[in-house]
Amino acid sequence: MTDSEVAAVPTVDADRRTVDRARWAITLVFFVNGLLISTYLVRIPSLKASLGLGETTLGVVLTCYGVAALGSMQSVGPLVARFGSRNVVRVTLAALPFALAGIGVAGDARQLAVAVAVAGGVHGTLDVAMNAHAVAVEKRRGRPILNGCHAAWSISAILSSLLGAAVIRAGIPVFDHMLWVAVVLFAAGLPLTLWLLPASADRAAPASGDGGGPARPGWRTGWTRTVAVFGAIGLVLMLCEAAVISWSGVFLHEDRGASLAVAAFGYGAFTLFQTLGRLTGDRLTERFGRTAVFRAYASIAALGFGIVLVGDSPAPALAGFAVLGYGTSVLVPLIFSAAGQAGGEGAGAATFVSRITTFTYAGILMGPAAVGWLGQAFGLSWTFAGLIPFMLAAVLLAGVMRSVDRPAAVTG
Repeated sequence: MTDSEVAAVPTVDADRRTVDRARWAITLVFFVNGLLISTYLVRIPSLKASLGLGETTLGVVLTCYGVAALGSMQSVGPLVARFGSRNVVRVTLAALPFALAGIGVAGDARQLAVAVAVAGGVHGTLDVAMNAHAVAVEKRRGRPILNGCHAAWSISAILSSLLGAAVIRAGIPVFDHMLWVAVVLFAAGLPLTLWLLPASADRAAPASGDGGGPARPGWRTGWTRTVAVFGAIGLVLMLCEAAVISWSGVFLHEDRGASLAVAAFGYGAFTLFQTLGRLTGDRLTERFGRTAVFRAYASIAALGFGIVLVGDSPAPALAGFAVLGYGTSVLVPLIFSAAGQAGGEGAGAATFVSRITTFTYAGILMGPAAVGWLGQAFGLSWTFAGLIPFMLAAVLLAGVMRSVDRPAAVTG
């Protein structure tokens, strides 16, 4: 071994350690983010009761969150280009606990709407930035990590729901609950960001004096045909997920005769098996590639819808929601990963991810209302049946991932 080769070994090892640390750091960022957002979600009924909000008023307040998130997502590409996803994650992860505390201190519907909109805007920015940073880690690691990151988010949502139930049972007020969660997660979350990749990993290089160098993405950047296809798939997936999240309990209770207690297990079965699927998704993706895994799991999801509709008792429907959760588990993370790879190096990946997230959030916002309207017109059974062709269409469109199926590692 030559002197230069010997000198290169510590550098390669250091690079690997940096990437490995960044992998676990961004995974834990997803976990902290999930705890923060789920704390807000689990206390929505408490906020409604304590502030005396009607259904219509609460609906408007909740819409403020989604609209603010959608709006903020459009600026993430330029922010990453200027500051790097590391710095965007650091700032928004530090700000989100304060936004959560702001929701807890709201004294009326107007204050709550403002606080929820602020939280939505911060979360929308963090959502895109952390997915973009995970893509940057994937590129340098040469191995997929997005499913593991999303699994961490799912686990945190389950834990937060359990903690929230215990806190509510103990009679702890909303503000106290949110304040303590905010304090603990601010202290725990911010140090994690020190292990993220450096800002140069996806920050745009400054333009040279003669006008050369890469242009920073603008508001119109990233709306390509590839993004449109990925976005259409993401929209369909989130419509289906939103249908289950919002209407599985109603379907089990009203269409399959389940008690209210049993009906609550519909979403629980879906979430549990979705989490289990994500824990193994990265290994399967590494072995078989994005396209094959996506098609297999989307087919399983379509089968899950079919099982939900079989029989007239709660048991098959519960099994179907579990299969559906497992089938959908890897689909959205694979879409984010593929879009980030298609965006290329630097801030292009963040821009593509932000555009895809626009579609997925639109699906989350549209899904519950669309399913409710169709369910009222045709019944929930026919509405769920109508989602199967859309899932099968996602199977057929998965071929768009082939061009970015197996990214090469950047570091040795």
